[in-house]
Amino acid sequence: MKLNTIGVIAAFCTLAACQDTGSDASMPTVGSDSDLTAFEGARAGQAEMGIQNLGYELIRTDGLTAYWFNRSTGACAEIVTSDGRYSSVTMLPSGDC
Repeated sequence: MKLNTIGVIAAFCTLAACQDTGSDASMPTVGSDSDLTAFEGARAGQAEMGIQNLGYELIRTDGLTAYWFNRSTGACAEIVTSDGRYSSVTMLPSGDC
């Protein structure tokens, strides 16, 4: 019963994410393949290859802030590194990259 409830919730969340909410189309859906927020807290050196494997390329840096862009999806991420880890991962509109 508990597993069925989880399945129903997951199906509802998936369907809800597909609806147009009027948000900026250039922003990726949280939890999608284009969303890098799951990398927050990861070790910077180890996570970089994972980000590249998702199709992102480093566009520019500003101090400890790096901007990553995925040309195939148009997704842009701002990643701040602190103490060797990604302390902040923010998805931005593609124009910010």
